[in-house]
Amino acid sequence: MIKVIIFFVKILDFFYQRKLLLFIKKNTYFKKIEVLFDVGAHHGETISFFKKNFNFKKIYSFEASPINFNYLKKKNLNNDNIIIENIAFSSKARTMVFKQCKETSSSTFTNINFNSNYFKKKTFFFNKKNFYSNLNIRANTLFNYLRDYKISKIDILKIDTEGHEFEIILGLKKKISIVKFIIFEHHFDNMLKKKYTFSEIHKYLKKKYFKKIFKIKMPLRKTIEYIYENKSL
Repeated sequence: MIKVIIFFVKILDFFYQRKLLLFIKKNTYFKKIEVLFDVGAHHGETISFFKKNFNFKKIYSFEASPINFNYLKKKNLNNDNIIIENIAFSSKARTMVFKQCKETSSSTFTNINFNSNYFKKKTFFFNKKNFYSNLNIRANTLFNYLRDYKISKIDILKIDTEGHEFEIILGLKKKISIVKFIIFEHHFDNMLKKKYTFSEIHKYLKKKYFKKIFKIKMPLRKTIEYIYENKSL
């Protein structure tokens, strides 16, 4: 039964990704994209999506979970154009508790509301008591990474970190000015106990000269994916 559900979700995700792809391809301001930062790489879905449809000069891909990262490494995506690292990012450098979920795409730094209906649906096929294990992980900031490796531009910053997106954006600090596009998800369900609202992200990005240019609801989820453009570049 669970395999049938996963297959059905994948079909819906295909059409969702197609809409996202068509938007990107039909807009001329995406024609000169060369550098992609993929934060929350999971099993390499974003790498595969962008590698198939665009010609990036450099892709930097980061996965916080050592378990997910080991799976990602087996796909042998590393080459001269793709850098894959087992690094977590946040608003500041610190050691944090990471929840490694059995349903690996749900792994997160964010606290989970076990009483939420969405959590109950997600864990229908799993033992709720053992749904995740805690890992202590040292997080860095994007500001530090960009400074240390002397990276002067990011054309697309994609963030998919299950409720930790705003923390990562805040960790850019003044380096946010070198980012042209930010693609991120925001969960509107109450499963993740985020310490921020979408309104706060929007106001912050607007203050940094970003404008919302696209949004799309993800299938079967109370989650919306957004694209913001830096109008100062």
